[in-house]
Amino acid sequence: MIIAIIILLVVIIVFLMLYNMSVHKKIDTFSNLNQKIVSLNVLQEFMDTISEEKSADEKIRKINEILIEKYDIKYSTIVVYNGAEYTIKATNVDTKHWETLKNLHAEEIFKDAIETATPKYITVDQEGERLPYQKMEFGRAKSAMFFPLYIDNIYIGYWIIESGQPHDFDKIDTTILEVVKNNIIAVIKTIEKQNVIENIVRDDKFSGLKSEEYLYGEGKRRIDYYDISAVCMFTITNIVEINEEYGRHTGNDVIRKVSDMVRRNIATEYVFVRYMGPKFVIVFTGIDIDGMSGFMTEIKKNLETMKIEQVEEDVYEGEEPQQVSPKINIVVTNYYKGTALEGTTKKLEEYLDSAEENESQINYI
Repeated sequence: MIIAIIILLVVIIVFLMLYNMSVHKKIDTFSNLNQKIVSLNVLQEFMDTISEEKSADEKIRKINEILIEKYDIKYSTIVVYNGAEYTIKATNVDTKHWETLKNLHAEEIFKDAIETATPKYITVDQEGERLPYQKMEFGRAKSAMFFPLYIDNIYIGYWIIESGQPHDFDKIDTTILEVVKNNIIAVIKTIEKQNVIENIVRDDKFSGLKSEEYLYGEGKRRIDYYDISAVCMFTITNIVEINEEYGRHTGNDVIRKVSDMVRRNIATEYVFVRYMGPKFVIVFTGIDIDGMSGFMTEIKKNLETMKIEQVEEDVYEGEEPQQVSPKINIVVTNYYKGTALEGTTKKLEEYLDSAEENESQINYI
């Protein structure tokens, strides 16, 4: 009888152990599935962020905020090498720690990780200890995972996550974090071109206007606030003649005075840039071509009745300075929010380049 009871108890214990293992397996499966769902949602939010009308830096900061929120990370920092120095692109760590965080590539403990393109996990065992890269701080981070970032086998920086608890990342699913890291790389790669455009925007020294690149960065964000805008490109058709007959200094002065005249007569919310050479672009934000035709007719008339005196450097000794007037050819079209602005300006440029040399009118396409 006792033996039968013992056997029954053993059977029950074995059953409970098997059942417990099955439950744990289901929990792990559910946890992994949940993490995959979270990762898919994070990826979708990444893609949504990329498509937003924000600067490249704003996008990477928002992506870091998404990581912190969705994965319940205490601290997350993305550092990128810009060709001259390491810069913190996004972090939620206090600024007093930034100098340390942007120099982790020089820390001995992370050099192998960078060389082998593998993540590095470090932690402390006791409260009184600190992580090797920490100089003066004790209480902020007790665990850290360091991920080198590579684009096309080229090292471009790193992502580091930190926790205030020792051994906090011991059981974290590193495969999920690898997916996240790859998503970060994809985002950096995607917005790299946008960053280049934003960084090469300059002020033209003759006209004082922003260059063409401004249109496709900050300018486009302003333009895409509206559903429709009229894009006008005009060119000074006789600039070559002015340069040859009256001198290049005079030609530069014509460009300067044309720019000043237009700028003084358009609203500040419109985008006005020197596109290339004698070509200029005005984007009438929130207005279609029907709403600005009368204005451009008046602008054209005012420009072509200007009398600009020949610059002194271009006047030969003993001669009187001459007066010149610009001749303007204009082409206008509608731009719709979300479409390719560079495609629109390219179409206008092609029209002006193919027009007759003596053409001087307002064309709507």
